Amino acid sequence: MTASHPPRSESAPHLDSTAQLIGGIVSRLAGQLRLVPPPVRRPAPPALVLVAHGSRDPRALTTVRALMARVRDLRPGLPVHLGHIELNEPLLPGTLAALGDARAVLVPLLLSRGYHVGQDIPGMAAAAAARTRTAAPLGPHPLLAETLHDRLLEAGWPPAMDGTARRSSAVVLAAAGSRDPDSATDTRRAARLLADRLGVPVIPAYASAATPTVPEAVRALTESGRHRVAVASYFTAPGRFASQCAQAAPWIAAAPLGAHEAMARLVLHRYEQSLTERSTQAA
Repeated sequence: MTASHPPRSESAPHLDSTAQLIGGIVSRLAGQLRLVPPPVRRPAPPALVLVAHGSRDPRALTTVRALMARVRDLRPGLPVHLGHIELNEPLLPGTLAALGDARAVLVPLLLSRGYHVGQDIPGMAAAAAARTRTAAPLGPHPLLAETLHDRLLEAGWPPAMDGTARRSSAVVLAAAGSRDPDSATDTRRAARLLADRLGVPVIPAYASAATPTVPEAVRALTESGRHRVAVASYFTAPGRFASQCAQAAPWIAAAPLGAHEAMARLVLHRYEQSLTERSTQAA
């Protein structure tokens, strides 16, 4: 008796050919994937370190921290740190030590060239293991003129003036002062930028180390027929010098630059600028 075999399904050849087809497709895809290069990992951006001067006035630290928060809001994901030259924690050497040998860009919250920019900050950077470069100081720059203008408007400067009002008005740009001639050059340029924006004379004056003083500048303008003299505060944050200069204002005194949105944009501009200028490398 002959053994019987189960009838072969008519679909078996079809299933076999389908499996072969799928196997061929998978094999070809695997070969193509081997040709695709692995994704390139971009290095993390250098950290941004805000370098503040430091002050015994507690409002200064509050202001700098508010500015730091604005910078972080504008550039999510960018590591942003703070270091002070003196008087406040964290001090810059400690901030740099915490970074180890990471890359960082130091952005001075200073408004002109001078000893701190030329000596103090580069010296602290050179002593650290972090691979740093130092950006230019914030000033002079049109974004500072924008901030100064807004602070004057907040203090009561009229948004529009007729010819008579312009002829009787002027501004003293009150700055910290330095014996470095480059610092005075930068402050004069900042005064010209603000004068172009306001359409009235803007005279730079200083709280220390340079002349004219703010009271001297106010007196000279008053004697020349400018009876409405405002004081614009060319300081990053409140402090002793800013308060002294404001007291000399015969009309209105503006607040320091502070955590204005244009200041945060300027910080990021200096950060980006430093990455494209090899000459700014500090260590």
